[in-house]
Amino acid sequence: MTIFSLHKGKSPEIQAFPHLIEFFRKKIQQVQPNSMPLKECHGLKIMFVLEGKFEWSVDNQAVTLYPNDAILIFPKQVFGGLKEMWDVGVVASITISPRFFSEDGELILGEWSSILEAEQRLIGKLFSLSKKPLLQNFKQLGEVLQKIENELLTNELGFKTRINHLLDELIIITARQLTKQDNQRRDFPQTFQKLDQILRANLAHPWTVEEMAVIMGLGTTAFTEKVKSYSGFSPLNYLINLRISEAIRLLKSSNLSLTDIALDTGFYSSQHFSTTFKKLTGYTPGHFRKTP
Repeated sequence: MTIFSLHKGKSPEIQAFPHLIEFFRKKIQQVQPNSMPLKECHGLKIMFVLEGKFEWSVDNQAVTLYPNDAILIFPKQVFGGLKEMWDVGVVASITISPRFFSEDGELILGEWSSILEAEQRLIGKLFSLSKKPLLQNFKQLGEVLQKIENELLTNELGFKTRINHLLDELIIITARQLTKQDNQRRDFPQTFQKLDQILRANLAHPWTVEEMAVIMGLGTTAFTEKVKSYSGFSPLNYLINLRISEAIRLLKSSNLSLTDIALDTGFYSSQHFSTTFKKLTGYTPGHFRKTP
């Protein structure tokens, strides 16, 4: 097992990756007081336990990790040892510097990433809604970290492209794992409320049934059946109702043009918006805006 420590501005191995703040594999053989103080995280950090038991704190939330467990720490969160020191064991850690990450989940990774911008926003929203930073029994994450380590330390042909792809994979599988864990802890109504929040916050996104099903951790067919049984609507019709509801609010509370409202609520044109709005309300948007 290779023990290494790479840090931005100090290690030539990651000089070609300005979005990598640090990447290390550490073996702690004895407890040392004040070796892991609580401090603000300056990037998107993922830590993975290979051996031992670790007790950490994330924004005053205590978490205990065992081998193959991981933890996700967001920028500006306060993280460190529960007793402000390292426990005995082996841990790997990687910290990525996104171009932008806000508390409400707006995520922009940067030009290095091939994840679609809309998917980055969705992943950011999933991260921000997650209340449990612990990722249990996440062996797949350790495998991806090992691949990144191999690429960094061997520098074979195409390693820069390969590493960036692996970083994308790291973020994607982490988002998927969070979704699966959340859904395992909740029944369908609770999970559906989470989806509802994400849809309402991202109405302009051209949602597909497949994307919504991923958030719920279900296959497309099972997801469609459950949504229809629970809400009475197909997933897309449920989404249309959310869009019309938000359009009604904007028509009554803002001076935005009909075109702007259409685009903001996810309709691809003002004509599409007007046709759908009239079908569901009996009014054109312009007429509805004028009604007292």
